[in-house]
Order: sequence, then structure tokens, then C-alpha cells
Amino acid sequence: MAKDKHLIEKIAEAPASALDNTITKTEELADSLPTEQTIARIKNTKDKTKEYWHNLGPGLTTGASDDDPSGIATYSQAGAQYGYQLLWLSVFTFPLMSFVQEMCARIGLVTGRGLAGNIRSHFSRRVLYFCTVLLFAANTINIGADLGAMAKATQLLRPELNFYSLVIFFALFSLALQIFTPYARYAKYLKWLALVLLAYVASAILAKLNWSEVLSAAFTPSIEWSKEQIILICAILGTTISPYLFFWQTSQEVEEQIVEGKTSIASRRGTNPAELKKMRTDVWSGMLLSNIVMFFIIAACGAILFPQGITNIATASDAAEALRPFAGEASYWLFAIGIIGTGLLAIPVLAGAASYGLSEAFGWREGLNRNLHQAKGFYGVMIFSVLIGLAINFTGIDPIKALIYAAVINGVVAAPILALIVLLSSNKHIMGEWKNRRWLTGVGWGVVGVMALAGGAAILALF
Repeated sequence: MAKDKHLIEKIAEAPASALDNTITKTEELADSLPTEQTIARIKNTKDKTKEYWHNLGPGLTTGASDDDPSGIATYSQAGAQYGYQLLWLSVFTFPLMSFVQEMCARIGLVTGRGLAGNIRSHFSRRVLYFCTVLLFAANTINIGADLGAMAKATQLLRPELNFYSLVIFFALFSLALQIFTPYARYAKYLKWLALVLLAYVASAILAKLNWSEVLSAAFTPSIEWSKEQIILICAILGTTISPYLFFWQTSQEVEEQIVEGKTSIASRRGTNPAELKKMRTDVWSGMLLSNIVMFFIIAACGAILFPQGITNIATASDAAEALRPFAGEASYWLFAIGIIGTGLLAIPVLAGAASYGLSEAFGWREGLNRNLHQAKGFYGVMIFSVLIGLAINFTGIDPIKALIYAAVINGVVAAPILALIVLLSSNKHIMGEWKNRRWLTGVGWGVVGVMALAGGAAILALF
């Protein structure tokens, strides 16, 4: 009887229970739906993200171009030969190159002219000619190595394509992009192309790294003091804190001002806190991207190639091929595609930096905002640089030796140019109220010392 009564009670309660459950679920759903405040917050975040992306420009492309195929080969060699041991360099170089590039950008914003133009106005021209000629030589070797790496990477994806035809194609395509594309559109292409670097982050994540070991190595400096490691460390520093970045960053700040309608040096002189804040966001974001990619390339090769005893990486394509059996097809494809994308980004920057340096040094009309007819010397240097780089691929020169010598040249040239950058950015007569603070000047001289030491050590190790 009691059971029947309980059953009748349950049946009677069923409609009310169903309605109560429906109301409860509806309330829970309503609570989970975005409120007007939440929607406004999402929209605000979206707007800030758009603003952040819009504010990125010269700093992003400068940082991204630092991870060119020759840099990728150097970082891959570091990971393959020494595992995680040199991973700390990716953390060490981040603030150093960020402060240096910020000085360069500020010089461009305040003075309204490029780095070589400022050096020409305030220092010995012999020093400038010496530095810019070596810059041209180092950049040309880098261009040659990058063209070869892009061709090899393309062959990894399409083996039937001819190496020399690909080298010629990439050389001509890069030149055409720089010479015949309006600067505003060209700058946008470079900006989006920088995102190709995320392929290296993805390829490293797919490699399933031991993160406790990786993070420990990243914050624990270690050096063997062997001849091979000293040369490699100099190569890493030379390809990371590289002279062509100094010239490119400064000149691109000027190009951005010209796009805004400031076509004379007088109209470009001076800056304001809003411009400086935007510049710092741009520069530090670009350098962070550059060093994150460096970190993941060393980590991936250290985790995959080093334990397998694969320690000799001559080119970036060698690294992609070596990763394939151990990291899988996805990492292999991402690595190969990244080589092509970074090459397309870096070659115009390398050739452009040499053009800016030499053109300003000799007082020629220069700038990507000018057309071919208006700046023949500027574009002529660019053409020579790419064509000589192209020719290197037909000479049979060992690419890894060429890259090491280019990195050593960069290491040697970087110190005196950095010294001039520190002097310029610390000079109140030139920079006014926007000159370096004392602590930043101290950091600048510290970087000069690091690069001078690295360059000197590499020369002694080589000879």
C-alpha cells in the first residue's frame, strides 16, 4: 500500500518536476550566455587586437627578417650539435637586440633620416664607408645562402624542380617585389609574411619536447669554450644582433613618416610620446617574435637531432630533412614552408639595408618610396647585391663556410656601428629631449662590449 502511494505521488509530481528542471536549465543557460557587458568586453578586446596589429610595422618585419634561412641553419646547427646547451642565448639576446633596435628606431623618428645619413653628418666618412662596404659584403653572402636555401626547401616539396631555375626565380621575384611594388603595399606584404615564422613554433610543439629540460636550459647559461662552440656563438650573435637590422629599422621609420606625408627632413624632425609608445610596442613585439622562433628552432633540433647523433647541419633544408624521420611529416612540411617564407621576407630586407647604407653614405637619392627612375643608385645597389648573391650559388662555395664568414663579418662590423648608434642616441644636440637615459646608454655600451668580444674571439678561433 505504501509503495503504491509513493508511486502515485511520483506520477503526480512528474509534470511539476519537469517544469522545474526546465526552468532551472533555462536559468543556467541564460547565466552562461554573454551579457551586454561581456559582449562589450569581447568587442573591446577585438578592437585592441586590431589596434595592436595596426601599430606593428618596421619593428615586426625587422625582427622577422632576422630569422632568415641562414639564421635558421645557424640555430639548427646549435641545437643539433649541442642539444639544449645554447638555448639560453635566445633569452639573453632578446632584451639586448630590443634596446638596440629601439635606439635605431628613435634615431629615425627624431632626426627624420636613416642611420647612415646620421653617421655621415656627425662622424668620419671613412668609418662609414668601411662599415657600409662590409655590410654590403656580409648581406650579399647572406642573400646567396638564403636563395640557395629557398631553392633546396622548394625541392623538398617538389623534387622534380631544377635547383638553378628556382634560385634564379626567387632572385628575380624578390627584386621585382622591391622595385615595382608601391611601398605601402609592399610593407603590408612583409608584415603578413612575418607570420610564416609561427610554422617553427608549431613544428617544435609537434615534436613533443620535454619542457622541464627545455626551460631549465633556457635560463642556465653554459659554454664549453671550444673553438667550434666559440665560432658558433659568434655566428648566433652575428645573425641575431646584425648590422643590417640597424640600417633597415632606422630607414623604415623614415619611410613610414614619408607615407604619412612628411616628405622633407624638416617635416620629419622630432617626435612625441604617442609615436614613441607605438614604436616601442612594434620593436619589442618584433624582437620577441624573432627570439621565440630562435628558441623553438634550437629546442626542436636539440630534442630530435642531437639525441640521434645528427650533429652536422649545413643548411636549413638539411635540418628539415633530418627532422622528417623523427618528427613526422607535419614538422617536415612546416619547416620547409617556413624556409621559403622567411627567405621571401629576408632577402628584400638584406638587399634594402645594403642599399640604404651605401646610398646614404654617398649622398645618393634613396628610399623605397621613390621609383626606379628617381633613385637609380639606390636600386642599382639592390640589384647588384641580389645578382652577386645569385652568382654565389653557381660557384660551388660551401654554404655553411660562407655563412660562418658572413656571421663573423657581422660580428666584427656590429661593434663599431653599435658604438656609433649609442653615441648618436645619447647626444642631446642630435636627439634633444628624446636622447637615451643613462641606464640605456650603459646597456648600449654593454652590447658593444659583447659583440666586440664575440667578434674578436671568433677571429682568434678561425685564425
